[in-house]
Amino acid sequence: MIETTLWHPVAGSDALAGTPLALRLLAQDLVLWRDETGRARAFADRCPHRGTRLSLGHVVQHGGQAALECPYHGWRFGGDGGCVLIASQPSFSPPASHAACAHEAQEAHGLVWVRLQPGDSALPAFDAGTDPQLRTLLCGPYDVATSAGRIVENFLDLSHFGFVHDGWLGERTHVETPAYTVQPTPAGFIATGCQAWQPQSNRLSTEGSWVDYHYELTAPFSAVLTKLPQAQDGYRDVIGLFVCPLDEERSRVWFRLAVTDHDSSDDALRAFQHTIFTQDQPVLESQQPKRLPLAGGEVHCAADRSSAAYRRFLLERGIRFGAIA
Repeated sequence: MIETTLWHPVAGSDALAGTPLALRLLAQDLVLWRDETGRARAFADRCPHRGTRLSLGHVVQHGGQAALECPYHGWRFGGDGGCVLIASQPSFSPPASHAACAHEAQEAHGLVWVRLQPGDSALPAFDAGTDPQLRTLLCGPYDVATSAGRIVENFLDLSHFGFVHDGWLGERTHVETPAYTVQPTPAGFIATGCQAWQPQSNRLSTEGSWVDYHYELTAPFSAVLTKLPQAQDGYRDVIGLFVCPLDEERSRVWFRLAVTDHDSSDDALRAFQHTIFTQDQPVLESQQPKRLPLAGGEVHCAADRSSAAYRRFLLERGIRFGAIA
């Protein structure tokens, strides 16, 4: 399954502290923990001894280094997964067959990312996160009862604004979607020339205006939106969407904001984003089937260029998790 060779967000960096953290990715149970250097480690959430959840255990010190201790018999595992102690047989040197199943993990964009199998995929880009003129913060997580593909497609969609976000990102009197273009990139595609009339494009908006949108698909389950309100000269909002496919029909979502607004509180910015996404969430969870149809089953119109491009991208790349081919 090609999805296992991709990097996926699994937790906010701030959520991973001194205790093991249970999570799920691609229908597999994992445990995250930090070693003595603060590095994030990811194991299958199963002790190789008797199948106990390692996430019920503890991070302990062993020989000057951190180890994850199983709650059942006290077996300890180092950062690479190797078993460093069998408590009932302390003089025994455990062989490689006694190791926990370790996976690659790294941190970026305020998130911990995991890859279940080796591959050549790169982390999804979010260049705005390093722009010193922009302020960054993380919003979420949101657990959503639908597939990752449905969530990404909704993020790329302009024509629902006047209905789902009436009075916020759209108005029912301005629902026509101007023509826009979609161009492929090595990581996905970009959609340019997108415009939407919005009563309140961001938290500081005081009047309605046309907003220029630039979408970029940066990975199968990640995308970036840049918003340029025409009434706010020099203002820019960049929103990164990062989706973790928990199961075929359940997902966890984070938004990474990089905004020009340096005055509003973190709570105020998160509240605005929360309002927008919780307007989307019940619609997303109502869609049937929950898995995204990639070929047939649903009809399209010219306003759906980005949706059609996204489905083609998944089909061509062989991405099938949470999808119907």
